[in-house]
Amino acid sequence: MEDSARQDYLKSRNIPLLIAVVLLWGSNYSLVKRGLGFVSPSTLLLQRFLVSLAALFPLFLLLRKKLPQDMGSLARLAIYGVLYTSVNTAQLVGMVGESSGISAVITYTQPLFVLGMAAPFLNERITTNKILGATIGFTGVAILFLNQVSSFTLESSLVLLLTAFLWAISVVFYKKFLGLADPFVAVFLQMTIGSVLFIALDLGMGSLTFPTSMEYVAIVLYSSIAGLAIANVLWLHLLRNEEATTLSSSVLLVPVVALLFGWGLLGENFGFESLLGSALTLGGVFLANLSPNQLHASS
Repeated sequence: MEDSARQDYLKSRNIPLLIAVVLLWGSNYSLVKRGLGFVSPSTLLLQRFLVSLAALFPLFLLLRKKLPQDMGSLARLAIYGVLYTSVNTAQLVGMVGESSGISAVITYTQPLFVLGMAAPFLNERITTNKILGATIGFTGVAILFLNQVSSFTLESSLVLLLTAFLWAISVVFYKKFLGLADPFVAVFLQMTIGSVLFIALDLGMGSLTFPTSMEYVAIVLYSSIAGLAIANVLWLHLLRNEEATTLSSSVLLVPVVALLFGWGLLGENFGFESLLGSALTLGGVFLANLSPNQLHASS
């Protein structure tokens, strides 16, 4: 059991769940950017939290889920909920001033932060293939959007860098303190805390609006139910069962999927840089997930 718990590469039974998360988050990226053309970040976040909560609540009752009874567990879940809300807030604020491509590149520096935190806080082994895999994978993500560097703005980029740092903190915090928590309950509380915080904020700012455009309605429904509710339950399930470093390196695939969706659905450019960046990212994720036996066999 101990060897299984310390496995440094992605377990085969979890690969389909990871693919689902990557597809849901990757398809969600450009939609959220389009949604910010209709409303402010706080309004979009509030509406996504509320729709996610509305989708989760019937299941919460049907599956007879229960909140933890001890104050310590509730406090840790509340802290995680605030961290999660902070990550989403910083990301949407940063995306307002940046292209979706640059936003993805900076946000997905997260695996590099997790690599730096996992050894001292989680006692995870930081192997050579993990370091090389994360570095090569991130290099690939950067190359994917090389042609958008001219649109780089310092303020928004710093906010997105903060997003990556806070996301890494939330990953390490959940892994260390909430590893036995029910992912469904954790996400339900995330959406509840986010809804309460942003209702108060939007009421104070007087910005409670909901555009009636069918495009906006579709964006909110998909990005809430698929991109937040379903994807986050799967993500926390994976985080409970996988090493934080391995899992974080694997989600470097999200920007690749986001680029493919932009090319296929929106007609965005997919040139040589896209092919090279995708190949490097895939190679980096593959390297980060090599088992010791596979690594020795290939050397």
